[in-house]
Amino acid sequence: MSLVLYTNPMSRGRIAHWMVEETGAPYQTRWVRYGPEMNAPDYAAINPMRKVPVIEHNGTIVTECAAICLYLADAFPEADLAPLPDQRAAYYRAILFAAGPWEQATTMQALGINIPADKSAMAGFGDFDRTLNTLLSLVPEEGYLAGPKFTAADVYTGAQIGWGVQFGSIPKTPEVEAYLARIQSRRGFIRSSEISNAAAAQYGPG
Repeated sequence: MSLVLYTNPMSRGRIAHWMVEETGAPYQTRWVRYGPEMNAPDYAAINPMRKVPVIEHNGTIVTECAAICLYLADAFPEADLAPLPDQRAAYYRAILFAAGPWEQATTMQALGINIPADKSAMAGFGDFDRTLNTLLSLVPEEGYLAGPKFTAADVYTGAQIGWGVQFGSIPKTPEVEAYLARIQSRRGFIRSSEISNAAAAQYGPG
């Protein structure tokens, strides 16, 4: 069995890296630099979008952070990172809300693009405040996003919440702060962060 992670320490690849660590499976890390290396034909053959992260598991290529998290949770059931199939409503909602409306809303905000009120129905997220309030409503006072146990939803959506707090797009409410303390104390988060931080000087932008 082989598992390879293609990533960059200054990217959303940190999410996939955390997820790989949570599986407990042995893996190789291939750091991909921005610019010519990420745009080279060899890498484009792996991911035509020319971005990271990507995983290669036993010859199968998976791109997109949310897909990687979902795939790995199912590929390594012994890690217990997904609810039972009939208990996955909150799990799917948390991951795909973050991958869809929240990503759209934060990108628009970062670009300074305001959706006119009479056009909000055309946008998948409506408006930023509505999307933020919905995300905050998913943060539990106790436990995790999909229930009482930690899952891939806490890796993917939890990472998005952590970055939102770091960059000021999500308020540091007591519930958010307590939730982040729970998920960021995990060995997988700490280990993947240490590895990426150590690689940042060599493989980061510039």
